Amino acid sequence: MKPAAINSGTRVEVRELFSATPARLKFLKSERAENMAVSETVKRLAMAHPDVGFSLTTGERAGLRLPRCGSTPDGLLQRLGRIMGAEFMADALAVTGERDGTGIMGFVGLPTLHRPDAGQQFLFVNGRPVRDKVLVGAVRAAYGDLIPKGRNPLLALFVTVDPSNVDVNVHPTKAEVRFRDGGRVRSLIIGAIQHALERAGHRASARGGGLTLDTLASSATAPQAGRYRETWPAGRAPTSIPAGLAEAMQAPFEAFSAPSADTRAHAAPVAPDLLDRPLGAARAQLHETYIVAQTRTSVVIVDQHAAHERLVYERMKTMLADSGVERQGLLIPVIVDVTDDEAHALIEREAELAELGLVLEAFGIGAVAVREVPALLGDTNVKGLVKDLAAEILNEGQGFSLRDRLEAICSRMACHGSVRAGRRLAPEEMNALLREMEATPYTGQCNHGRPTYVELKLADIERLFGRR
Repeated sequence: MKPAAINSGTRVEVRELFSATPARLKFLKSERAENMAVSETVKRLAMAHPDVGFSLTTGERAGLRLPRCGSTPDGLLQRLGRIMGAEFMADALAVTGERDGTGIMGFVGLPTLHRPDAGQQFLFVNGRPVRDKVLVGAVRAAYGDLIPKGRNPLLALFVTVDPSNVDVNVHPTKAEVRFRDGGRVRSLIIGAIQHALERAGHRASARGGGLTLDTLASSATAPQAGRYRETWPAGRAPTSIPAGLAEAMQAPFEAFSAPSADTRAHAAPVAPDLLDRPLGAARAQLHETYIVAQTRTSVVIVDQHAAHERLVYERMKTMLADSGVERQGLLIPVIVDVTDDEAHALIEREAELAELGLVLEAFGIGAVAVREVPALLGDTNVKGLVKDLAAEILNEGQGFSLRDRLEAICSRMACHGSVRAGRRLAPEEMNALLREMEATPYTGQCNHGRPTYVELKLADIERLFGRR
């Protein structure tokens, strides 16, 4: 006998698991459910140790194979992509931070990448996978109004803290932890995530362009095929070409080399530097709602109302944090008829609304008089704005604090003050909107969490037409 080298790795074999506690066998779920639970456990372990390879075999089936990746951030992202999907990998933002000996690193998805459940949120403390309420609440606060209500972002975050400052024995399954200073950890997580989202600027999920191309591909083939089959039943196709069409086919093709009309968005040529900008140069406006822009490698379609809504919203938040929202006095006060309950709710929060630039006062029974509005809103629908705010305050209940829910109120005001769908924009206005989107953070999604634009790569469009 002498020492010998063995292959790296560990194999664990468990037999007769319930021999000592047969009663617990009755509480097992179905075989499929238990196998999924085992797989989830292995996946979380694999995330925490990207430098270790994992394989999981269930019966005769190899259900999970994760090759070894490096321990670098790129290696971690590769491991996360294998588990969370290529979509997350394409839209992941790196998160790093450190404060007073507590650190955080990992990746979070863009706000436009979200799910109806929290199944793709993975949180770790000192390498241990946890489901902690403090951490989940911090993630929700960090994303704030960037995702729709009821939706959840995708992420994998790793918190490192001095073991003496965290208790891992507060839950039988070790799924929860308790921090000595939970507020510091929460603040670190919120700040790190928000910094990563702010660095992303106007960037939106790559899946938007893919979904758009899929929709175009499906609508361009199936409906027309059905229509032609209906028009020309089998055995009854026309035997001759209509006279008008025959004459058109005999016409010379030389004229096709010259354009039949000026199809440019404006007469002036596009400045080459605009084509190098992330959102490109505006080329057209469709249905008085969508701006079509061109870069050197893609086509960008922007929802003008959603984009401007986010811009106005971010301006209001900045003004409020700096020196308060500028007001614009109305030459004639606007009288808004509301219910008694709505009038009472508005007047009760009169001072807080004034901080947001909306000055109103009671005007008899069931009405309020609006004297000043936020200057950013311009010529807005004051009555509609006040009615929406009143309804929102009542829906939130008596515990609703306008100061705590500043985002919701600013969002509502921004919606009323933004460029509406149906308004025609000059080329200069369209380009100005694109440039401001590029310079303002979080403009990849509107105040309701929907994307403000989609980008179609030229290579993908060429494949759509069979050119690649």
